[in-house]
Formats: sequence, C-alpha cells, structure tokens
Amino acid sequence: MSKTSFLDMQYNISKRKFLRKPSRMFSGIDRQPSGLPMFQLNMSETRRVFDKFDRDKDGKISRGEYKAILRALRQEGTERDIQKIFEVADLDGDGFIDFKEFMEVQRKGGGVKAVDVQSAFRMFDLDGDGKITVEEVYELLKRLGERCSMQDCQKMVRVVDSNKDGVIDMDEFMTMMTQNMKT
Repeated sequence: MSKTSFLDMQYNISKRKFLRKPSRMFSGIDRQPSGLPMFQLNMSETRRVFDKFDRDKDGKISRGEYKAILRALRQEGTERDIQKIFEVADLDGDGFIDFKEFMEVQRKGGGVKAVDVQSAFRMFDLDGDGKITVEEVYELLKRLGERCSMQDCQKMVRVVDSNKDGVIDMDEFMTMMTQNMKT
C-alpha cells in the first residue's frame, strides 16, 4: 500500500488551519500505546476536509476524486491501494464514500496520531529540510487547486510562525494542526 495513509491525505488538504493563531503545544493529550499523542477530529474540520475531496460537490467521494487528490499531492496510489481504501471506507458498498462513512473511518481509526501529523508536515516540506516555507505552502495549495496568492501564503506562514523565523517548523505545524482538536 502507498506510504500515505487516509488521514495523511486529509490533513494535507485542510489549509484553513493555517489561518488560525497557534495557542498551545501538547497539554493533557491522550497517548497512544506507542507513547505518541492522539487527537480527535471535530465535525466541522472533518467536513472541510471531506469537501476538499468531494470536488464535484455531490456529497460523496468517488475513486476519481480520491485519485485526483493523490495526484495533486504527488503520491503514488495504485488501483489496488485505492480499492483497499474503498473496501474499508465504503460501508454501504455503493462505490463512493459519503460523509457518514468518512466520519466512521475517523472514529474507527481512533483519531489522528502524531505520526499522521508528522507525515502531513513532510508533504508540505517539499525539499525535506525540516521547514515549511511560503513557497512550499504556495506550491502545495496550487497543486490542490486552491486559489491562493503568494501574499496569502505569507500571511498563513506568519500566523503559524510563532518564533518569527519566517518558516514553519515541526513544533509550529503540530500546534497548528492540533489546537482545535479534542483530545
């Protein structure tokens, strides 16, 4: 199966989180058996992510829409990988993933693990240097079909960049991605 999990894909397309001011790091979060923190998604964030997948706005994610997101993120996703994802997520067997099924995958998965957020960070960190630049945000959002100017991306990075070094590091990214999630 591909290196990218279903949850990784979801976080990579939720740009609205960039617009929120980071407020805390880990405090009182649950720990999964591996010792890494785990976070629960809230319904509105999950809806926003679902809507990114559902490009034709018909209330369901098709295999084609799922493939389009994989391509935009430059991820490898074989037909077999996609088939496995749909076997797990398409609970009613109609060939699509509706919002209820999408939410059920989140619930069954037990939440978002820190490793999922770290994978999402690596998706944005295009050059692998451990920092997300304005240009990297712009490039990824452009590939995802977002209409976003370089100035918008600069604002997004500034909001998240708590140490004011002009880039987003892993700690800042983790804070941004988890601040509004229930633990």
